[in-house]
Amino acid sequence: MKQKNEPSFDESVLNIKSVLYFIVIAIMALIFFIFQIFNTSGSIIPLPKFQAFEVDSIQSKAPSKYSKSSENYWIAPDITSLKGSALESQILYGKELIQNTAKYLGPKGSVAQISNGMNCQNCHLDAGTKIYGNNYGSVASTFPKFRARSGTEENIYKRVNDCFERSLNGQPLDTTSAEMQAIKAYMLFLGSNVEKGTVVKGSGLKDLLFLDRAANPESGKKIYLAKCASCHMADGKGVKAQDGIAYTYPPLWGSNSYNMGAGLYRLSNFAKYVKYNMPLGATYEAPQLTDEEAWDLAAFVNSQSRPTKATPNDWPDISKKPIDHPFGPYSDQFDEKQHKYGPFKPIAEAKKSKQNK
Repeated sequence: MKQKNEPSFDESVLNIKSVLYFIVIAIMALIFFIFQIFNTSGSIIPLPKFQAFEVDSIQSKAPSKYSKSSENYWIAPDITSLKGSALESQILYGKELIQNTAKYLGPKGSVAQISNGMNCQNCHLDAGTKIYGNNYGSVASTFPKFRARSGTEENIYKRVNDCFERSLNGQPLDTTSAEMQAIKAYMLFLGSNVEKGTVVKGSGLKDLLFLDRAANPESGKKIYLAKCASCHMADGKGVKAQDGIAYTYPPLWGSNSYNMGAGLYRLSNFAKYVKYNMPLGATYEAPQLTDEEAWDLAAFVNSQSRPTKATPNDWPDISKKPIDHPFGPYSDQFDEKQHKYGPFKPIAEAKKSKQNK
C-alpha cells in the first residue's frame, strides 16, 4: 500500500528531469562565463566567422570624417543609418525630391508646378552622391560662402533655388516649405562626414584640360548622333517616362531643358560632366569620350536653342567672370565667341598675367 507522502513514479521522473535541466543550464552558463574571460574577439557569442562577412565594403574603408588632408574619395554616409532617427522621414523625403523632382514640383507636380519636368539628379547623378557626378559632397562643408556670380554670401537655400530657376528653368521654392527643408536636410546629411571648410576629393566635377583650339559644334554634332541620340533623341528633346510626368532621358536643349543661366551652359562644365559620366556607364575611372569629343559635344549641345534667362545682377565684378562665361561684358579684349567656344588657353594666360602684375 502506497504511503501518503511518498511521490509517485511520474513525479520522481519529473524531479529527475528538472535536476538534469538545471545541471545542463549551469554547465552552459559556466562555459559562457569561461569564454568571456578568455574572449578577445569582441563577439559576445562565439559564432564562427564566414568569409562572406569578412569582405570589406567600400563604406568601411571611408574615414569617419573627411578633412582637408584626406586622400580618399568622398563616399556618402549610409542612409540606412538613419533608421529610427527623428530626421529619417525628412531626409528620405529630401532624397526623394532630388530623385523625382518632377513628380512633386514639375509641370504636373503633386505639390507645386514650378519647374520644367527634369529631376535634380539629371544633373546631380545618383541623388547627388556619384564621384565627380556633380555631387553634393562639399555643399554642407562650404556653405554659406561668398560666390562671385552673385557678389554676395550665399546659403544653401540660395544654392538650391539657383538650380530651380536656372537648371530647372522654373521658380524658386519657398525657403520655409517642407520641400526646401527636406532638400536642405538631405544635403546636410550627405555632408555630415565632411569637416567644415573642406572640399572633398571627388566632389563636384573633375577638371578637364583646355584644348589648343576652339571647340567645334559641327564635330560635336557627329559625336552626339553617334553616342547620345539613342537616349536623348536626335532632336535633343529626350524621352518622357510612361507616366508623362518625368523624363527617362532628359532633354538637352529645347523649351524643357536648362536655360542660358545654368551652370551647364558654360562649355567647361558641360564638357567635364559628359567626359566622366556619359554615355551611361562612364565614370571618372573609365570614361568613354576623349577630351576633344567632350569639348566638341559640349559646343554642339550648347549651340542649340534653349530658354533664355535675364541675369543682370550676375557677376557684379566682371573681372571675376569664368573665362568660358558666354556673355559679356568682359574685363579683357577677347570677344563673346571665344569666351564661349575657345580657344581658352590665351584667355587663361592673359588673366593669369594680369593677376600677377
